Amino acid sequence: MWQYHPPLRDIRFVTEELLNLPAQWAQIPAFAEVDADTARQVIEEAGKFASEVLGPLNAVGDVEGCTLKDGIVTTPKGFREAYQAFVQAGWPALACEPEVGGQGLPQSLNAVLHEMLNSANHAWNMYPGLLHGAYESLLAHATPELKARYLPKVVSGEWLSTMCLTEAHAGSDLGLLKTRAEPQPDGSYRVSGTKIFISGGEHDLTDNIVHMVLARIAGAPAGTKGLSLFLVPKVMPDGSRNTLRCDGLEKKMGIKGSATCVMSFEGATGWLVGDVNRGLAGMFVMMNAARLHVGLQGVGHAESAYQNALAYALERVQMRAPLRSPERKVAEADPIALHPAVRHNLLRQRALLEGGRLLAYETAHLLDIAERHPDEAVRHVAHDEVSLLTPICKAFLTDNGFAAAQAAQQVYGGHGYIHDYGVEQCVRDSRISRIYEGTNEIQAIDLLVRKVVADGGVKLAGLIERLQRELPTGELAARVQPWLANWQQATQQLLKHSASDAELPYRVADDYLRLAGLVLLAQGWARAEAVAASHATPFHTAKRETAQYYLDYLLPEAGLCLARIRAGQNPLPQLSAPSA
Repeated sequence: MWQYHPPLRDIRFVTEELLNLPAQWAQIPAFAEVDADTARQVIEEAGKFASEVLGPLNAVGDVEGCTLKDGIVTTPKGFREAYQAFVQAGWPALACEPEVGGQGLPQSLNAVLHEMLNSANHAWNMYPGLLHGAYESLLAHATPELKARYLPKVVSGEWLSTMCLTEAHAGSDLGLLKTRAEPQPDGSYRVSGTKIFISGGEHDLTDNIVHMVLARIAGAPAGTKGLSLFLVPKVMPDGSRNTLRCDGLEKKMGIKGSATCVMSFEGATGWLVGDVNRGLAGMFVMMNAARLHVGLQGVGHAESAYQNALAYALERVQMRAPLRSPERKVAEADPIALHPAVRHNLLRQRALLEGGRLLAYETAHLLDIAERHPDEAVRHVAHDEVSLLTPICKAFLTDNGFAAAQAAQQVYGGHGYIHDYGVEQCVRDSRISRIYEGTNEIQAIDLLVRKVVADGGVKLAGLIERLQRELPTGELAARVQPWLANWQQATQQLLKHSASDAELPYRVADDYLRLAGLVLLAQGWARAEAVAASHATPFHTAKRETAQYYLDYLLPEAGLCLARIRAGQNPLPQLSAPSA
């Protein structure tokens, strides 16, 4: 009963009408030949694959899950065939460099692809989800020999990859990692240790798996400054099996079709990626790519939740709507979509979803500018903005994706608690996105402490200035302008008081990130309303109405964030174990 239909019209609105990406690509030599027709063809084909191939496997993966027997992990029925079709169609190589076998298309198109894959089947998309991050890390940091041996296979998707950070005693505190690496005479290393929560650590989708492993070389400095990054393949170049294995599969709340593994490395052969004791530089390349993709998981879940809840609300008949139209002939009841409480629920979902899509795609486009624009000064500014927007995308959009799943479940009422309707799976699957790749609390700290406070708010001031400059004229834009000023003022106050209260930014980081997300969406909706105002179609009218709804009902929540940020100047009470 749970279905996914690619939102092609809304995607075209964002990519063509609002962001005008084809014209922007024309200013970047690497993308000069990517016109609107090419982009539409890519997006439409991606939508077909997501809805026709992956969508039908979503519930299958949830019911069957993965199995581990004799060290071999079997994925749910149809997953392997779907992945083979994915590779044969060239999807993994979409945004990779042509010099290493990629198609050289923009990151913004890759973002559209992964939004739809996540909407259709989040668990399945966990397998190829780390490919682009591994590609980026190897491209930037690997030796020419490693690139020649592994990069083409990663780009094509013939070999999948993992990101092996977490250990049982060290969650987000990577400085506590105990996995060790011993140098060998031939230049390789022997890697030994156990990693947990490894997505796709073992599976039957590809013959080889490229593990990217953080480990410590003997004598290295303590903490994160002593970590190095290693490429540790499942299968050695000579075809023999490396000394690593899957010791267990986690029994999880959701994304059950994704193999979340406990991986043991027992003197496994690996090769250094990047410099000794500079492993985080290579791993952060993977993590930053992954964080934007996790934000797209939030958009994907919000989309599938909204479209299914809307369809159900238009069909489910219950009670009389308070202001039902006199011409309605139904005797005793109306579709629940006519009731104000349900309308509020669905409109809130739609406003956060469509605004979030704009934020995610625009961030992906800024990444294209940061990597490919011919003007170095433009690249520099875009890089600064991406560094600010990435943690916001990861945290704000996944918070909204989980909230949308819960809201959709509420629309279904009691049926939403029943497995057959699909929405309870959406709730379970969407929850993990707020946790992995750095919890949303860590994203908030990254934004405020490491990005804003660290440079005195310089990069943020530049971002807010650009947002103010791009505001259109009109009533909605006039209502957004003060909120941009409020954001800047709150930042300045935090910078002032943090000098004498080191814990202050940590206390208010969550509310600060939420404030940033709400204001960013308000600025986006003001722009969307101005674009839609020049058209009289029902689609554009709905855009204008949703923009108005966002500013009337959702933007005021930013006031609560400001109030909590001000309250954060008061120290938090200390906690202790409860008395007997």
